[in-house]
Amino acid sequence: MTTTTRRRVGIAGAIVGAASAGVAAAALAKRYAVGRIRLRPDLEANEPFGELRGRERTLTTSDGVALHVEIDGPEDAPLTIVLCHGYCLNLESWHYQRRELRERHRIVLWDQRSHGRSQRVEAEDSTIDRLGDDLAEVIAQYVPGPCVLVGHSMGGMTIMALADRHPSLFGDKIRAVALIGTSAGKLAEITLGLPALLSKAVHKVAPSTVSMLGKRGALIDKTRHAANDIAFLITRYIGFGDSKNVSPTLVDFVESMIRSTPTEVFANFYPALMNHDKLSALGVLADVPTAILVGEKDWLTPPDHSKAIAAALPEATLTEVPDTSHLVQLEKPGVINEALGDLIKRVEV
Repeated sequence: MTTTTRRRVGIAGAIVGAASAGVAAAALAKRYAVGRIRLRPDLEANEPFGELRGRERTLTTSDGVALHVEIDGPEDAPLTIVLCHGYCLNLESWHYQRRELRERHRIVLWDQRSHGRSQRVEAEDSTIDRLGDDLAEVIAQYVPGPCVLVGHSMGGMTIMALADRHPSLFGDKIRAVALIGTSAGKLAEITLGLPALLSKAVHKVAPSTVSMLGKRGALIDKTRHAANDIAFLITRYIGFGDSKNVSPTLVDFVESMIRSTPTEVFANFYPALMNHDKLSALGVLADVPTAILVGEKDWLTPPDHSKAIAAALPEATLTEVPDTSHLVQLEKPGVINEALGDLIKRVEV
């Protein structure tokens, strides 16, 4: 080996060594950060997340998809509360609302198609309009009397699609609506807190990147467990406004829901969310009391989107919850439960 070759090998080795040391240092720092967070007092350490159970049902939709449904609370309650969860979550995301409402009200919770324990579908069947039709079928099958609809994020969009496609249900059957951390459209324009030029660049490459992830979903899902610490930190930072004080147990609970949603499902629904536009359907909700709630620091469906909904519904109440982000129903359940309680009182029979 010549002197020049030895020098090149030495330089290459130094670069690889430095890179390896950098990766190792980053991994160590990440583990140290997560470890410190987990050592803090955790008021939710004994909360039975994911352990609440109801009367399980399976609904086969008109297009042949098996949806997982749970009915909770007294069967003879005069009013039913239907809870519609968000993107990459499942019905367990209503933990605090279920725990509160089940004492007095009949509750219907369901996993949206491809989420939770419901059947997976292909990309062409992963649309917001189809979710609206699914909700119509859930109501027809499991809601014998009047009801209140509550939707978070994609669940709120599902309610808007229902209003667009089945407007006659609002008024007599559907007595009130709560829209939490959601949007009537233009999600492709959100900045995620990034500078304008960078945000524009991210949105430009996002569709092709998400599509690529979907095509390699099975491979990605096999390795997602290896990034648990990173996923924990991202979920804590983006999902919660007061990230420094949020319960690590709660963050783990949310992260496990997200991780259980296959990458392909994330990719299949992404175009539907970006193309969602139901502003014109909001007029249907003028026939029923409507509560709009959003986290002050929500990056995913920013407060401006809730304000746009409120502008289309002047009679609705708009609540911007301080120091909270997208998972406001989990971060500040007391505020959300109180708002739901007030809404329910307005329409109780």
